[in-house]
Amino acid sequence: MQIFPNDRIVFFGDSITDANRDKNDSEDLGHGFPLFIAAQLGAKYPEMNFSFYNRGNSGDKASDLNNRIEQDVLSLMPDVVSIMVGINDTWHNVEQPDFGSKKAADAFEKEYRKILMTLKDAGISRLILMEPFVLPIPKNRTTWRVDLDQKIQIIRLLAAEFHAEFISLDGLMNAAGIRHGFELYTKDGVHPTPIGYGLITEEWMRHVQPTMDLK
Repeated sequence: MQIFPNDRIVFFGDSITDANRDKNDSEDLGHGFPLFIAAQLGAKYPEMNFSFYNRGNSGDKASDLNNRIEQDVLSLMPDVVSIMVGINDTWHNVEQPDFGSKKAADAFEKEYRKILMTLKDAGISRLILMEPFVLPIPKNRTTWRVDLDQKIQIIRLLAAEFHAEFISLDGLMNAAGIRHGFELYTKDGVHPTPIGYGLITEEWMRHVQPTMDLK
């Protein structure tokens, strides 16, 4: 995906994006990949004058993003929106009757599609969809796969449908964990360590191409 001078880039999602940002400071980027990305792009391309906004919120599900998309995203008039959501739609549903069911998958797809339609209707076409991930720390996290894998597939199909840039993180994070130890990248299977955030940042950066050309 091309990004251009003066682009306004919004990171929208749950706690992985939030990364303990100060919600009393609208410009605070937290301590995760939004900060790392802003630092790298700003250092490499200071003349491009990018603006970055972290609108992650810990605990959010796809429906929560829909509830705040007007205030937290559209009001910022973004050019690029990067979305990561889905792990809480699984985590908060563990041991519920519909866990891993088609009903749960359909409900997630409806909410995620609504997010994308809202952005599309607002004229925002440059979208980056980041898939959620889970690593087997502790080992019972593997029981989440029956639910999360369905949501990952839904995001992949929606990325194709909406012509969005897609960032595959589940395989990336698990492969790195297999090679070097899962605890290097996360302590609870979900929230990244600084090294985990570094890996996510590298992958996100691979998918954007800063250019001085006119939009």
